Amino acid sequence: MGAGNPHAQVVFVGEAPGFHEDKEGVPFVGAAGKFLDEMLASINLNRSDVFITNMVHSRPPGNRDPEPQELDASWPYLAAQIQLVKPLVIVTLGRFSKAKFVPDAGPISRVHGQVFVRPNPATGDERQWYVTLYHPAAGLHQADLKAVIKRDFHSIAQALAAASATPITRP
Repeated sequence: MGAGNPHAQVVFVGEAPGFHEDKEGVPFVGAAGKFLDEMLASINLNRSDVFITNMVHSRPPGNRDPEPQELDASWPYLAAQIQLVKPLVIVTLGRFSKAKFVPDAGPISRVHGQVFVRPNPATGDERQWYVTLYHPAAGLHQADLKAVIKRDFHSIAQALAAASATPITRP
């Protein structure tokens, strides 16, 4: 359901497990995971520094998009993960996690690479730092997005610095 540092400052939230993730029980271990690892290294992080999870924790049949009832059923588990980790920054990977955490921001095609401060529906905190990114798999399927994702990834370091300077006050 998730993997990485249980005390991470950064949590990545993807969409759903793919074939390899479902087989191994670890998020982002396929080609998209290798690209994610490369991007982490570009900002001097690795998997042991972050926590990685998904909006839904089991692979939808036929690798289709998660349906609303699947997102709703998985939410308590995702919320519990976020409550336990208490990250400074949540990185949304793709449109499904962006829609949950930053629903009013507009489509991912307009807000990718941007930093937002919004309430956290998982913790009830009034202020949580978010970075909205394309899903790494998008860069593998659309070559022109790969450079965009690489550039946008640097927003994580900026958000982390800003969040560290103005910590979250918990209710």
